[in-house]
Amino acid sequence: MSLLFITGTSTDVGKTIVTAALAATAAAAGARVAVVKPAQTGIAPGEPGDLAEITRLSGITRTVELARYPEPLAPDTAARRCGQPLLTLAETVAGIESCADADLTLVEGAGGLLVRMGEFTLLDLAQKLDAPVLVVAAAGLGTLNHTELTTRTLHSAGVHCAGLVIGSWPETPDLAADCNRTDLPAVTGIDIIGTLPAGAGSWSTGRFTTTAPTWFDPAWTARHLHPAN
Repeated sequence: MSLLFITGTSTDVGKTIVTAALAATAAAAGARVAVVKPAQTGIAPGEPGDLAEITRLSGITRTVELARYPEPLAPDTAARRCGQPLLTLAETVAGIESCADADLTLVEGAGGLLVRMGEFTLLDLAQKLDAPVLVVAAAGLGTLNHTELTTRTLHSAGVHCAGLVIGSWPETPDLAADCNRTDLPAVTGIDIIGTLPAGAGSWSTGRFTTTAPTWFDPAWTARHLHPAN
């Protein structure tokens, strides 16, 4: 089983749609794909969450959610407020390893890299499993600082950054977005390996799955998403 973790430079940068696009791209190459969302917040029991959206867009049905909390807060805070025990690193590792028969397991974090999903962060989990982390970044102002902070933290922790993805590229980019597309690799030393168009999360399954593979660098997808790898 290959692992790829997906984090963001902050909340609402497009992690879930990027995860769906990665799942669709890997499945199109013939990979058996599983998606794990350790902790989901802001969703009541029985309501569709991020994994349901990933399934709707990508067609992938092998999904694992370990904990959900009703308030839209960091998972550890949300767990304490509703009286649930904090998710542990050990049970999260076990949940991911339950997908060992998949060719590729995508693990989507909550918020940014250091948001506590329970008794641990996504960084702790990546270190534990020696997994690469893909960073989803915004296009506009503020993204250079947020992205460099995230990639520096990964480097300092000895965790491989698998690349940068711009989670939502505007139809009419402003000057900041155009400059950031050049500057992000320059300040982080990490390549942008994918760019998703704004609004892709509202697309139909057919349109999304057909188009998603075109959003990523083909050489990168061959290394990271194809079943032989």
